[in-house]
Amino acid sequence: MAPEPLVRTTSGTVRGTIRDGVHAFLGIPYAAPPFGPRRFAAPAPPEPWDGVRPATGYGPTAPKPPYAPPYDVLLPEPQIPGEDCLNLNVWTPDPGASGLPVFVWVHGGAFVNGSGAVPVYDGATFARDGVVCVTLNYRLGVDGFLHFADDGPANRGLLDQVAALRWVQENVAAFGGDPARVTVGGESAGGMSVGCLLAMPSARGLFAQAVLQSGAGHHALSTGTATRIGGYVAERLGRPAEREALAQVPVDELVAAQQAVVADATTVPDPARWGEVTVNLMPFEPVVDGEVLPDLPIRRIAAGSARDVAVLVGANRDEQRLFLVPNGLIDLVTDQLVQMAVAGYGAPVAETLEVYGRGRPGATPGELLADVATDWFFRIPALRVAEAQAEEGAGAWVYEFSWPSPQYGGRLGACHALELGFTFDTLALEAHGALMGPAAPQALADEVHGAWVRFVRDGDPGWAPYDLDRRPVQDFGEQVRLDDDPRAEQRTLWDGVR
Repeated sequence: MAPEPLVRTTSGTVRGTIRDGVHAFLGIPYAAPPFGPRRFAAPAPPEPWDGVRPATGYGPTAPKPPYAPPYDVLLPEPQIPGEDCLNLNVWTPDPGASGLPVFVWVHGGAFVNGSGAVPVYDGATFARDGVVCVTLNYRLGVDGFLHFADDGPANRGLLDQVAALRWVQENVAAFGGDPARVTVGGESAGGMSVGCLLAMPSARGLFAQAVLQSGAGHHALSTGTATRIGGYVAERLGRPAEREALAQVPVDELVAAQQAVVADATTVPDPARWGEVTVNLMPFEPVVDGEVLPDLPIRRIAAGSARDVAVLVGANRDEQRLFLVPNGLIDLVTDQLVQMAVAGYGAPVAETLEVYGRGRPGATPGELLADVATDWFFRIPALRVAEAQAEEGAGAWVYEFSWPSPQYGGRLGACHALELGFTFDTLALEAHGALMGPAAPQALADEVHGAWVRFVRDGDPGWAPYDLDRRPVQDFGEQVRLDDDPRAEQRTLWDGVR
């Protein structure tokens, strides 16, 4: 029996496990617990320890509510109690190696859910293929993103991600990784986070490449909207909207107030009350505060903030169906609602409905809304990042995941989050089966995961880089093929919408 592996980090020695040749070190603190006097503060260095710290199980997850049904089944995630929630997990083929490529994963969950311990993110498959894989937690919801008009630092969840990336720079060599070969990646809120990291001065130099899945750089809150939302949370708690006052509120009460505010925003999306949240329905997300996040990420990226960072970026063909099919909303959408949504997105209503209608003949209003919202929130922002990086000469590769799930009578299509089991090559996990069904094709997972490994390892996933003439997009679907400028008519429709 192989001895349990030991690795010395800057805070102390950790003991991991070995399984099938992969060394795993789980629940390592990269920052101090963000509670007590550190509540709503920037992340502080982890507290050092003497002796050997077990790193044999996932650490505590950040405070968060459970998903509501049916999403609690479709997107299973653990709740692990404890204050030491700013932790990360490392899988490596060999801690005694050197120079291995590194993939750091930022989880999704609309900035209010998720953790690095979600089963589908098992990094052992990347380690099996020669990559050191790191998954991390960051503060969510009120703790991570509530904006204070007084002295509270903004975007604490993003600052946590930067702290984790700094930890990687300082420690990954001890696990066999090369700090100069770090790729940061994420999906959904994680992809949006990566878009922010590409735009943040404090993150510059902490990674060489980036992967943005189903989230990019178009969506963030203004300080005005974010401050109002902070006021709504404080109002529900009967406290002033100040860091010191809200830091005294127990965690469960804060999470309950957060849930109530999210419910208000999604059920009564009044523009006068919610501003830009009216269309994206995410009250807790990164804030353009002028310092941590100086500007909307896509504007920073287009101005060259990440001109030396190669990107792999894309979206799923039917992203929005995850939010419309399982809850039955897709059959309740009316023509008037579609028109209101298109207007809210800033697109020309009649022309948009005509173009998307031609692309899906006989579509119901709900199906049209799914297509338009998918492009507005996911596909077009991904293409904007690729365009910006291609113009800067940094190198950009674009994909689309189009394999349709058979679940819900096939109506889910290639919905949001469906590609994750393929990215991580974790199709065998029952936890992801409710979303993708029992017969997801392993051959497609081999293709997707293989492309991600090649990008992390070699800086090239294996197809033509994006340019503004051909606009090649790798389609991962029932067939894997390279398409030039797919759905060009829909894409060009958004050229005047920024």
